[in-house]
Amino acid sequence: MKDIKLKTQRRIRRKMRVKAKIFGTGACPRLSVFRSHTHIYGQLVDDEKGLTLVSSSDVTLKKADKITKTEAAAEVGRDLAKKAFAKKIKTVVFDRGGLMYHGRIKALADGAREGGLKF
Repeated sequence: MKDIKLKTQRRIRRKMRVKAKIFGTGACPRLSVFRSHTHIYGQLVDDEKGLTLVSSSDVTLKKADKITKTEAAAEVGRDLAKKAFAKKIKTVVFDRGGLMYHGRIKALADGAREGGLKF
């Protein structure tokens, strides 16, 4: 139990350290990623106004019967890029939320790049 608490505290500390250096504007919003055990969420945030411009998650997407979490994350990234282009957003700043750039986080980022977002 103590190890889980320590791990969570370290992740939150990393998240705050990363977020202190990253700031999203209306022209170049922040692509924020949240990963739970079962789902992954991504949203484009304008930090100047405090608004979420675009959001997507694997909960809202219609997916095939047999799809892995990593494939779902890539699909969320592509969907996010498609919605961003509809709002004429082409460049973003990536905020991994204190998580390692690996696995589902990397798959979401690669999916967004495939969709045409630049970061």
